[in-house]
Formats: sequence, structure tokens, C-alpha cells
Amino acid sequence: MKRAVIVVLAALAAWAQAAEPLSWRGATEITAGRGERGPWRMNESRFDYVDDPSVAVDERGDSLVVWVDQALKDVLFQQVSAAGVKRGEPVNVSRSPATFSWLPRIALSPREPSAVFVLWQEIIFSGGSHGGDILFARSEDGGRTFSAPLNLSNSRAGDGKGRIRRNIWHNGSLDVAAGADGAVYAAWTEYEGALWFSRSDDGGKRFSPPLRIAGSDERPARAPSVAAGPKRTVYLAWTVGEDYAADIHVAASADGGSSFGEPVIVAPSPGYSDAPKLVVDRRGTLHLAYAESSGGPFGPPRIRYTRSSRGVGAFEPPRELSATGAGYPALSADGAGGLYVLWEPVGDPRAFPRGLALTVSRDGGRSFSTPAIVPGSVDPDGGVNGSSQGLLMRKLAVNSRGAVSIVNSSFKPDVRSRVWLMRGSSLTPK
Repeated sequence: MKRAVIVVLAALAAWAQAAEPLSWRGATEITAGRGERGPWRMNESRFDYVDDPSVAVDERGDSLVVWVDQALKDVLFQQVSAAGVKRGEPVNVSRSPATFSWLPRIALSPREPSAVFVLWQEIIFSGGSHGGDILFARSEDGGRTFSAPLNLSNSRAGDGKGRIRRNIWHNGSLDVAAGADGAVYAAWTEYEGALWFSRSDDGGKRFSPPLRIAGSDERPARAPSVAAGPKRTVYLAWTVGEDYAADIHVAASADGGSSFGEPVIVAPSPGYSDAPKLVVDRRGTLHLAYAESSGGPFGPPRIRYTRSSRGVGAFEPPRELSATGAGYPALSADGAGGLYVLWEPVGDPRAFPRGLALTVSRDGGRSFSTPAIVPGSVDPDGGVNGSSQGLLMRKLAVNSRGAVSIVNSSFKPDVRSRVWLMRGSSLTPK
């Protein structure tokens, strides 16, 4: 009897911890622009709006935000203090006004506090069926200046596109992560179907020739996610297109990305699994969040979650974290067992979402809080969430101390566009 009471009390304590809310610390307007999006005419298109934010948060609690200005055709960077004050003026990262820059990702070095890495899709047309290359730039001074961009893909295959069907794809099918040893890892897919991986062992100065991991024209890889683990372990997740019952694939490298083992299919099901996100926590547990819809890729999805403490071959049975109508998750972990899952409310797959939803685990993924809309994430002027070139984004970041940074963008046709930052903190004792 006593043991049963202890078990019940422990379960109640875990539930109370999981249900505990974050402390929200306000929002910061990053930028605003017009809402003009004309017909597609490649790099001569008349686009004038801001979009595609991604965020990282350093150990001081400062937020580092990147986004695109479609009028400039460039990726911009802004640092925001832990108090919500912008530090200096925006910095132009891509500096390529002749070609569109889309859907950047940002990562910070766990070893060098001032090292910032940005990866994005550059719409370079070089003779293939689709335009797109994967570009990278690094900063060694906290984002005050950036190196000249490196073209990591340099191909004609339409890099950065995550194909669902021949005529339907998302741009932004790419990811970047940094290891504790100074390595930088980049992954992307192409319209023609291949999934590529490249690594840098010198903090982003030079990258290896791209390594083909998976994918073909018949089963195109889509939506890669990269996570760096301990002892030069690297994990890579993706899904596939041209398959209404696609599953999530995860592969591991034990040598810093020089080679990968055979991929494992996680939680095979008759539904369409999409947009995986990976993170490795401080204990080395691998966490995976993804969306799954029944009836193919265009049905209302739900967010599912699973984890493994023993590599890619030992994932737990997945659990649903959301009701129907939730897609394109982001995933992050703090240093105290906290896990954070953010997603886009996509109740109608034919419409753009508004606002962002979040759930939090205080116990390493054993239980999660009731999902809630992030305060301030809905545009009060009626704009829909941006990411008009594709919803494969990464809008969430959390540091080891539980500082939470979330970005969103909105678009109201012919009226206004904006990018903003929401800050919060975990209430988990440190």
C-alpha cells in the first residue's frame, strides 16, 4: 500500500511539473516591411516583404535572429539582449542582391561563445530544372561581421527543395548543427531527390565534399534534421516524398560525419510522417518530434514524439502531443531535463497557420504540459504566419539555463509583413 501511494504521489508530482507554465518576458519587433508578392519570375520577381526567421539563444540569454528581406534578396542578422533590447543594426549575412536568399538556419558553437554559423538556400539558376544552392557563412565575433559565403552544394539539382510530389515541394529543406569539438555539420536535399551531408572540422572555414546519404528521384529525401551528440556522434533524420505512407528515417555517425550507418525507420505506420526534428540532451538521450497525417501528406497532421537512450535502434513507441491540426514542429532541450516542442497550428492544410503552439516536458520527455498558443505569437493585424517559401523552419531555441527564444513572421497581402521575437524562461530550478 505504501509503495502504491509513493508511485501515485510521484506521478502527480511529474504531472504538476509538466503542467507548470513558462514565464514569458515579452516580445521584440525585429523588423517590418511591405506585403508585396508578385508573380514568380525567378530572380526578377517583384517581392517586397520580410520573412523566414530562425533563432538561436546563447548562454547569456541573448537571442540571435536571422531572417530574409525579400526586397534586398538577402539574409540579415540581429542580436537581441536577454532584456529584449536590439544590439546594433542588422548585419547583412548573404550580400547577394542579384539572387534570392531563403529560409536560413542559425547555430552556435558550444565551444566558442563568439562563433555563429548561418546556412541558407540561395536561388542560383545554373542550368538545372530548379534553382537552388546551399550557402554558409560564419562569424567569429558574435555576429558583428560574417565571412564571405561558401557554396557547399554547387550543383544544378535544385538544392534546398524538399519534394512531396513532382509539382509540390517546400523550400528550406536543410539544416545545420555545431559540435562541442568545433565541428559544423550541414545537410540538405535537392529537388532531384538526394540527401547530402557535409562537415567542417575547423569551425566552418572549410567543408568536406558532400556525402550522399539517401534519396532518389523515385523516393526523394525531404526535411533533414541534424543533431550533434557526445564523442563526435552525429544523428541525421529525414522523410521521403512520392509516398503517401512515408516514414521517418534516422541514421547515426560515430566518426563525426565521415560515414553513416544504415538508416533505421522509426515507428512505421500507414500515415504520412513529415518534418522530423532531432535533439540530443545533456545525458545523450536522442529525442525526435515529427508530424503525421492520415490519408497522405495533405490531411490534417498531429505532432508525435519519441526518444531513445540507446542510439537509433531503440526508440520508444511514439506518443501524440497535439490534437489534429498541428504540423512542422521545432524541438529544443535545456540542461535540466526540460524539453520544448513548438509547432504550427495547421487546422486547414489549404490555409496558412496563425500563431504558434508549445508544449513543455520537465522530466526528459516522460510527460508533457497541455499544449497552448504562445502568447504574442498571433499577428494582431490579421496576418497569417509567413514562411511563404515553405514551412520547414526552425523557430525555437532554448539554452542550457532554460532561456526560451521563439520567432515568427506574418504576411498580410499588399499591407504589411513583420518578424518578431518572443522570450520566455523555464521555471525549472537550476
